[in-house]
Amino acid sequence: MLLYLDFDGVRHPDEVYIVKGKIVLKAEGELFMWANRLVEALANRSDVQIVLSTSWVREVGFLKAKAALPETILERVIGSTFHTRMASGWHSDSSDNWRGKTRYQQITSDLRRRATGQKWVAIDDDMEGWASSARGNLVQTDPAQGLGDEATFARLVALLEVHR
Repeated sequence: MLLYLDFDGVRHPDEVYIVKGKIVLKAEGELFMWANRLVEALANRSDVQIVLSTSWVREVGFLKAKAALPETILERVIGSTFHTRMASGWHSDSSDNWRGKTRYQQITSDLRRRATGQKWVAIDDDMEGWASSARGNLVQTDPAQGLGDEATFARLVALLEVHR
């Protein structure tokens, strides 16, 4: 199973900015304050692989974005929806084209590239452009509460079980 993971509005509030080259949370709390909720949700699901579907990959690079995950789940990360070859124009999904896509379009493009037919779930605070037929795969978070919200966390655990 694939888990498409956004960061902002999921693992911490969505008010994240790059200020003088540093990533800064401008909301109450701290970066990755709900990261352990993700670890908890995946504790009994060794079959789940993670694909980063976050703008962090484009802004700070795949390795730095991946390193922002708890160590216990790092080995599950198999890629991201954005790749540097998109920025070089080599790939049909150029950087500008990728930036203009909704998160749902970015995920469906990645699913087509992988062509695995795997089951998938996405955790994101952005509902823009989601097809109604795909909303059963989405755990929509409140941008200010992310996985810190008990009902959202329960939906994630339940959806992972449904798509087992």
